[in-house]
Formats: sequence, C-alpha cells, structure tokens
Amino acid sequence: MLKIAFDKSYKHPLDENHRFPMIKYDLIPEQLLRENTCTNENFFRPLNLDNNLALLTHSKDYYERFSSLSLTKKEIRPIGFPMSRELVEREKKIARGTIDCAEFSIQNGISMNIAGGTHHAFRDRGEAFCMLNDQAIAANYLLEKNMVSKILIVDLDVHQGNGTASIFNKNKNVFTLSFHGKKNYPFKKEISDLDIDFPDRTDDKLYLSKLNEILPKVVDEFMPDFMFYLAGVDVLENDKLGRLSMTINGCKERDKFVLKLAKKNKIPIQISMGGGYSVNIKDILEAHSNTYRLAQEIFF
Repeated sequence: MLKIAFDKSYKHPLDENHRFPMIKYDLIPEQLLRENTCTNENFFRPLNLDNNLALLTHSKDYYERFSSLSLTKKEIRPIGFPMSRELVEREKKIARGTIDCAEFSIQNGISMNIAGGTHHAFRDRGEAFCMLNDQAIAANYLLEKNMVSKILIVDLDVHQGNGTASIFNKNKNVFTLSFHGKKNYPFKKEISDLDIDFPDRTDDKLYLSKLNEILPKVVDEFMPDFMFYLAGVDVLENDKLGRLSMTINGCKERDKFVLKLAKKNKIPIQISMGGGYSVNIKDILEAHSNTYRLAQEIFF
C-alpha cells in the first residue's frame, strides 16, 4: 500500500495572508480522495521529530536555538518566515514524516510526503522557507541504522538543492543530483555530486532528454540501494518563482521516468513534493496529483 505522510499542520499558520499558495497541502489530499486515487488508509500522521535524529544532520547549536525560537534576526531574515512555535512543530513533523516514509519505502517500494523537500536548509542554518532538511535527515537516519548503504538524492525542483549538496559534500555514501534553472535561486550555488543547470525557458523536450540521458547513467555507476526524489513542480512555465517552461504533461513524464527507473532497478524511493508556486492553483494541484497517480499505477 502507498503510504503518504500528511498532517493539518503542513498548512503554514500564516497561509491565509502569505503570498505563496501553501494551501496546496490541504488541497492535494482532498483531490486524491475525491478522485479515488487514494483512500484514508493511505495517509498517516507523523509524530514530532526526536531531537537525536535531527542532530544526525543539523548542528546542536542551530537546532536548539531553532527549537527554542532563539534564532537571531539576521538568521531569520533569509528563512523568509517569521518564527513561531507552530512553524517549529510543522518543520519537525515534516522531517519525521520523511523518516517514516523512508521506512515504508523499504517495505513497499515507494512512499510520499505531502510536504517536505526542504533542500535549502544547511547543517547550521535555514534559508528560503527551509529550516530542517527533511530528506537529508531521513538519509542520515537510514545510514545510521544501517538500513541502506548507498543513497541517491534526485532533486528536480527548479532551485538547486544547495543545503543538501553542502550537507553531503564529503559523504561518499550519498550522491546528490540536482537539475535546476541556471539563473534561479540560489544565485551562489553549492557543488552537488552532479549539477545540471538549464537556461531560461527550457521546455519539455530538452529537460526530458537530459533526464533520460543522465539519470540511468548515475544509477548504473553509483548503484544506490535507496533513492530520495524531490518532485518540485516549480518547473512549470507559469510558476512565479521558476524560469523554466515545462508543461503539466512534461512534468508528468519526468515523474514517470524517475518512478519507472526506480521500480525497474528495485530501488526503494521516497518522494517529497518540494516547490510549486504557479499563478494558477489548479496547475499546482494537477501537477502534484499526477505524481501520486503514477505512484499507484507503477508500484501497486
């Protein structure tokens, strides 16, 4: 059975007045239930993150000050959110959800977190709406528990996963692959194990040809026994924070290729949804929902 992490706290407490459509975290499960892609049994509510698990990835000083709402104004500014107790608990539940999902993936082949993909969170700081790096935390958890030995992180959000790249830059057990817009944030990129940057207005044809060429080679050469996939839909042409020109169908073909490759190679895969800031909430909802539809179709 496909297991999906979801909690009402995923919708940010400031969502009503926020300029980005974070209401998607409520609308995605509603859509999946309405169309019978999923049932209530597919969803589970994650608990809070154990401190010791967070500290496998984040520095003790940063994590404790984040948890106690003691970050400085200088540290809060690049995060982009005013800090609150609700925000701290939200981040911890998202990270715990991705850990739980990773375990479900080992059992069932695949799992999904409605939120997550907080790839701009570094070991000792947060930025760009990311405070705890959920997939990095889950990756370090799997390695610490000796549940897997080689992890591939496939980051197809339109923005480079700079925090993730930094966290694993000296870890030979984790391969970081990032496809992103060359001129998108972050303007100073970190170095992933493999970075593929695209010019503005890149369309489906160029993007998918690069993906089809590169990802199988990485899998064949690195031979991972677990995969994390950040399936951001901010690659869409009408995204407010993206500069690429992919269609909803192109985004679907991207997801299909990644999921089929994981299934073919018998690599458990965990998916976090990442960004999506289209001017049309229906486009965000459809692009994200396609990922869940494909998961059910390909794996179950």
